[in-house]
Amino acid sequence: MDFFQALLENGVLPASAAAWCTAQVIKFLLYGLLYRKFKLERFLGSGGMPSSHTATVVAMCLMTGFREGFTGTLFAVALVFAAVVIYDAMGVRRETGRQGEVINQMLKEVLVDGKPITEETMKTLVGHSPVECLGGIIVGVIVAFLFR
Repeated sequence: MDFFQALLENGVLPASAAAWCTAQVIKFLLYGLLYRKFKLERFLGSGGMPSSHTATVVAMCLMTGFREGFTGTLFAVALVFAAVVIYDAMGVRRETGRQGEVINQMLKEVLVDGKPITEETMKTLVGHSPVECLGGIIVGVIVAFLFR
């Protein structure tokens, strides 16, 4: 058996990839329906509903449990990893994106409108909202059960 065949038969990797792809397709379609325009960036980019990061790690975690058992060390590691990724998607990545939005707004206010920058203006919170991560969890669970 060659390397790539082994990867495909593993189950964990194909399910994880399918969960990511499913979330990205849903994100692309939702954006198209909501904004009446389809942008390839919405398929390839991060952020938005559902969270493809969350869908990927949830599918990986569940498939690990299905293949190796839910009481073993490997599932525990996968669960902790999934929790960290989901937390990061909702926390650090979300704040980074919001800060980008605020910086853009501040530049407009300073350079176009001539307003001064204040400390309050600098406080901000992109990544994913809890609802977007929940959407990713749902996609990951569904895909993992389909691959099971």
